[in-house]
Amino acid sequence: MNELRVSLVQSELHWEDPAANRRLLDSRMGTLDGSRTDLIVLPEMFATGFTMNAEAMAEPFDASPTLDWMRSQARERGCTITGSLAIADGGRRYNRLIWMTPEGVMTHYDKRHLFRMGDEPRHYAAGTRRQVVEIKGVRILLSVCYDLRFPVWLRQQPGAGQPSEYDALLCVANWPAPRRHPWRTLLQARAIENLSYVIGVNRVGEDGNGLPYAGDSMVVDFKGEPLADHPPGEAFVETVTISSDALKTFRDKFPAWQDADTFHWGD
Repeated sequence: MNELRVSLVQSELHWEDPAANRRLLDSRMGTLDGSRTDLIVLPEMFATGFTMNAEAMAEPFDASPTLDWMRSQARERGCTITGSLAIADGGRRYNRLIWMTPEGVMTHYDKRHLFRMGDEPRHYAAGTRRQVVEIKGVRILLSVCYDLRFPVWLRQQPGAGQPSEYDALLCVANWPAPRRHPWRTLLQARAIENLSYVIGVNRVGEDGNGLPYAGDSMVVDFKGEPLADHPPGEAFVETVTISSDALKTFRDKFPAWQDADTFHWGD
């Protein structure tokens, strides 16, 4: 059976204090290692909170203490770790989702849709490409927070005669509590329309702007049913197993992908 163990790390975050957040998340992850999980998922901008102080807080991509921390954590724990950071690279700053394997192989995805209501486009550059990664035979499309509202960007693009290009959609977020209903609804909608698992990890607590976060981190199956779902506001770590065999069985029995519209993105 093809299974992937995914650990959701929902936590409060220290405002603009990467060193404190690294210590906090190390503690939150506790004894999680490769004997217990394959993938640890941290929230969006887990080192700083959702800060627009990018000039001061973005870490250089080629000399980032938090990237070094992720690399050492993945190696020592023997599992892949992912989460997004404020990163400076090539004269620009990005909200960059990092995918770090135990072998130190890093892949990244730059957030495509920048949250204009929070002034994000003034401080960060938008990404231009999608990124699918693979772990234990499970293909995962990476996304960050506001991306979740844009179904075309996240839509399956199956090849000729193939039902999918990915098996799970992963979304890390700092999604405030007043909009928790859209967050929960969109996680389930993306799962249903794409016949895929969805993994969503948000934060709790209050940020430096006084915004509260309810969390609502979830794993949703291909029918939109939550496999992990906690009461709002609490920090937690939970490991959920997803099955690519179960997904394939459902896609074979309910091949809605065969009736999907074909389309191409513009530049």
